[in-house]
Amino acid sequence: MPRPNVLFISTHDINPEIGAYAGVWPGAEQATTPHLDRLAEQGVVYDNAFAVAPVCAPSRSSIMTGCFPTAIGTMHMRTKAVPPPEVVLFPQLLRRAGYHTTNNVFTDFQLTVPPTVFDACTPTAHWRDRPEADTPFFAAFHGLITHESQIYLDDEAFAAATPHVTAAERHDPDAVQIPPYHPDTEVFRRSWARYLDLITEMDHWVGDLLQQLEDDGLAENTVVVFWSDHGAGFPRGKRWVTERGLREPLIVRWPAGLAGGQHRRELVHLMDLAPTLLQACGVPVPAHMHGRPLWDEAGTFLDPNPLVFAGRDRMDEQEDTSRTVRDARYRYVRHLHPDRSPMQHCDYPDHLDTWRDLRRLAFEEADQVGAGEVRDRLTPLQRSIVAASKPAEELYDVLADPHEEHDLAADPAHRPVLERLRAALDEWTDRHGDLGLLPEEDLLQQWRPGGKPLSTDEPRVEERDGSLHATCRTPGATVAWTDDPPGPVPDRPRFAQVVGIPADDGRRWRLLTDPLPVVEHPQVWFRAFRLGYEPSLDVAVPVR
Repeated sequence: MPRPNVLFISTHDINPEIGAYAGVWPGAEQATTPHLDRLAEQGVVYDNAFAVAPVCAPSRSSIMTGCFPTAIGTMHMRTKAVPPPEVVLFPQLLRRAGYHTTNNVFTDFQLTVPPTVFDACTPTAHWRDRPEADTPFFAAFHGLITHESQIYLDDEAFAAATPHVTAAERHDPDAVQIPPYHPDTEVFRRSWARYLDLITEMDHWVGDLLQQLEDDGLAENTVVVFWSDHGAGFPRGKRWVTERGLREPLIVRWPAGLAGGQHRRELVHLMDLAPTLLQACGVPVPAHMHGRPLWDEAGTFLDPNPLVFAGRDRMDEQEDTSRTVRDARYRYVRHLHPDRSPMQHCDYPDHLDTWRDLRRLAFEEADQVGAGEVRDRLTPLQRSIVAASKPAEELYDVLADPHEEHDLAADPAHRPVLERLRAALDEWTDRHGDLGLLPEEDLLQQWRPGGKPLSTDEPRVEERDGSLHATCRTPGATVAWTDDPPGPVPDRPRFAQVVGIPADDGRRWRLLTDPLPVVEHPQVWFRAFRLGYEPSLDVAVPVR
């Protein structure tokens, strides 16, 4: 059988509010997602998939590297990390193995993506651009439709952002289910209805991509992977190490390799996707990756994770550190700064309607206390979100208590579970290390002494037997080449810099996988790239 293609589809800021998760995730039956439901019927649904961080850039860094952010330095939101030299973005390994790799276009992997990773990383990048019809491809599409920012648009802008959602598909704010940790207010009801509408709009986008794949006759031997980076953009969801912050949809379809119509119950890190796809495509999995393949080249499911781990660290200007481990039934959480509020000031989300509404209710309760009245705007569970502090440890039976309403950490009957998961978290930290426990300034100084980024050494180029050979002394560096001459380099938009989209110098850089015959390449330029470093200067051959 030919090597499979990969269609990698991601969205932002949702939990499994998808029809296929009805009965698995509370409230999933509210979703209107016909295309994803059909994908689930044809593929494999992972009921227990989790992000390793409850915010986008750290989570995406783990998915693209197969490594825990706390082990490679990508745990703070946001940063520009310098991971250990062995760390690589896994599409580069596929590209080296002969895959045509594209990304359309969002990155946000906590570092600047070098041009060695993707053949194309543009708003028009597509598998249809591959050089030959039989060239295997990895094509990533990252949609921003469901990003939390879209929930809070004004009415006109929201209608423009959801053009494919029919009147019959729109969710009635009066009928949506509000989780018990959210106050039942007009703001929260409208926001939840809009969140579900955005998921419906995203479903139309996914359906279009799947139809393109079908039209091209590629569906049979293409691994389609649908995932979200972390949980919904509400208080106690995104940015919290809760079920709402970490529990994700993960649907995989591969007709040529996996029997469809399955729900899998094993615990999965989204980080496991990197080694899984490498193995499915016949590419060796690097030993340094922390993720575990979910299945092999033959489609045989492999040993599951006994536990899944996650952490939260700095969120923009909000300083906090929490770690969590979950088994098939319980979630244990450790807060390293219990004296800090779970909902400290954070400029960006504090401008969102649900955050402001929750803070408004907390202020009204303070006013009630000041007037000598009994506070009644929030329940104790809702009040805990905006409290001045939090417990040092939490424990929840997530099967019996899916909304994590009842903390069992102080319950003597659950002491053995608490101690077992506490020890598991300690062992995980000892095994992988935890850079989030270091002062960030020390880490930044190590990465960029004196604030200056480290540079990749120039490649060393030699001509032997009529071919050009190039190597680089910098550990972890990759050499690329181009026959496009240098030209003006446009300024990079600020957003592209922040999310690390590859710099566009107008030249096509190709991985050096074999020596280049001189007769075919009379003038080439070589450049070396290392994750987190400045790229090397060009080496021109022959030097003019």
